[in-house]
Amino acid sequence: MDELTLRTGFEIELLAPAGSDRQVLADELAARLGGRVRRSFHTDSEPSVVPGVGVFRHLSPAFDVVDADGRPVARLVDDITIEADLPRGAPRRRGWYRVLCDDARLLRLIERHADPAAPLDTVLDPVAALFGVRTDLVGSAARVDDASGATVAVATPLPAGRERPCEIITPPIGTDHAAALERLLVPARELGFTVPQEAAVHLHVDGAPFRRPEAFANVVRLFGHWRSQLWAALGTNPACRRLAPLPEALLDLVESTGDARELATGLTKYADVNLAQLVTDTPARDTLEVRILPGAIDGPGIVERAALVESLLGRCLDPTPLPRPTDHATLDDLLGVRR
Repeated sequence: MDELTLRTGFEIELLAPAGSDRQVLADELAARLGGRVRRSFHTDSEPSVVPGVGVFRHLSPAFDVVDADGRPVARLVDDITIEADLPRGAPRRRGWYRVLCDDARLLRLIERHADPAAPLDTVLDPVAALFGVRTDLVGSAARVDDASGATVAVATPLPAGRERPCEIITPPIGTDHAAALERLLVPARELGFTVPQEAAVHLHVDGAPFRRPEAFANVVRLFGHWRSQLWAALGTNPACRRLAPLPEALLDLVESTGDARELATGLTKYADVNLAQLVTDTPARDTLEVRILPGAIDGPGIVERAALVESLLGRCLDPTPLPRPTDHATLDDLLGVRR
């Protein structure tokens, strides 16, 4: 079996069966470990259909699982890229809702003051108190407007089916990665969870080594010049959303400057590799994130692909620049592996 040597965090996108949801899995994991589940909010964003508003940010139900000693086991959240398997008009469960806002700063304030376990009609009351107003109930929604009538936030019932997507986010795992993942995925399989059509697995490794100019440049070369070989070797899911090649300008930059990291701007996390945390001095999570592993629900299979990624990232730490691929080149050529 392939083994990993790096502390690695995983994000694994699954789908609960019809009539179930991610809280069912969270409760099962906690029960098997003698732990507990804490309700929390998950932050995400999506394009807005409201004229003049580019993006709506929202908070949705999330579940943090800890073991008997209070150590984090996993965080289970929605993933809005999972859509194809959700039938329209499916019945809603549990009275779940999401809180929408068009300002990232306000959303962070709301998350700080709102109780994620509160019912929809009162969840925004602490926010209303901050603005010296009352929560308005409008149909099935709760809304807070400030004293001038500008909307601060709206809580609305969760769209039908959105309780079923379940992204399992692990803390960094240092050893026995496959066994650690199986402790999460065996219960998921037994409960009928599956791999949705748009699914991916994301890997997070410590970003610090890749802040060095030579290493950063090699990561850009790997995911830029060797993209087709990476997709073929890993079996990247073509239906997966929010993947994209690195900007051509960044590829040009690594060949023309000694420290492309210092000059790279405008990077987004929604690429094959998320370098956004490496180009800021105040990273939210100081990791390099690889986003092109296909969806999976078995630990050994995930670790096998992760081991290939780890080997390639190890090559990126060699200051020797990665070459461009020649015709018919494979990743084995890059790693110096003979078959």
